[in-house]
Amino acid sequence: MIHSLFIINNSGDIFMEKHYKSVIHRNICDYFFEALAKCAKPEDIPAVISTPHHKLIVIYRKKLFFVSVVVNEVSPLFVIEILHRAVDIFEDYFNDCTEFTLKENFVIVYELLDEMLDNGFPLATESNILKELIKPPNIFRKVANMVTGDSNLSSTLPTVQLSNIPWRRQGIKYTNNEAYFDCIEEIDAIIDKNGSTIMCEVQGYIDCCVKLSGMPDLTLCFTNPRLLDDVSFHPCVRFKRWESEKILSFVPPDGNFRLISYHIESLNSVSIPIYLKHNIQFKEGSNGRFEVTFGLRPGLGKSVHSLIN
Repeated sequence: MIHSLFIINNSGDIFMEKHYKSVIHRNICDYFFEALAKCAKPEDIPAVISTPHHKLIVIYRKKLFFVSVVVNEVSPLFVIEILHRAVDIFEDYFNDCTEFTLKENFVIVYELLDEMLDNGFPLATESNILKELIKPPNIFRKVANMVTGDSNLSSTLPTVQLSNIPWRRQGIKYTNNEAYFDCIEEIDAIIDKNGSTIMCEVQGYIDCCVKLSGMPDLTLCFTNPRLLDDVSFHPCVRFKRWESEKILSFVPPDGNFRLISYHIESLNSVSIPIYLKHNIQFKEGSNGRFEVTFGLRPGLGKSVHSLIN
């Protein structure tokens, strides 16, 4: 599957590389740099770059390029998901994923890449499993490792590896039990001159931060679940119950995770939570004037927070 992985900064420096099979020379990244030179912005880099003998599958996050090299036929979306999952794991371990933090913790980064992929195939991608295998870094552990020569690798296998709930470990205890759910939606809409919605599509997801003791079993219901389309779930969700009752039933992982992502097809019957009004004026012999006013619609239930235009 993934033959090699190169991590490249915005300056074009390959500061980290990992090879799961035979070593592929850095010259393979020349095809990536050629494609990048044709892009106006780093975000415009093609996700798949063809070479005579390999395919490069690329993501751009946190001002870093993660370039994976594949030789055999493989689903690009599968590889892209693994790369995004690796970045999420780095953020969970180091609270950020930048060139500095990766270099500062390069030993743990290589240990994580070794455990996440076995011979290039995904093995352990759940944060709870990895944290039992590789202890997250802290200042006291770094000092102790420097003095004793130990590593962050655990001497015992994770207990959740043999469980039917591998995303949550046993014996979790909190003094204060709490769970937070953030519903984030991106709205793509066409609005006419009167402010009425002509077309509207919504791309949304629910991010969770769960800190509950034991093995909680949660249920989440939607007011109108029939609107949701192209739904993608975290593995903790019981899919059969969703299919039959349209209810999310799950034993959550510990900490931060994305529960669900969804898409709402083009429609005009649902009111979007903001209003938009415009005013265009042109005067002969002078420049025109264009004004846009938008705000939150009243009377649509809970108010909207952190609006980004």
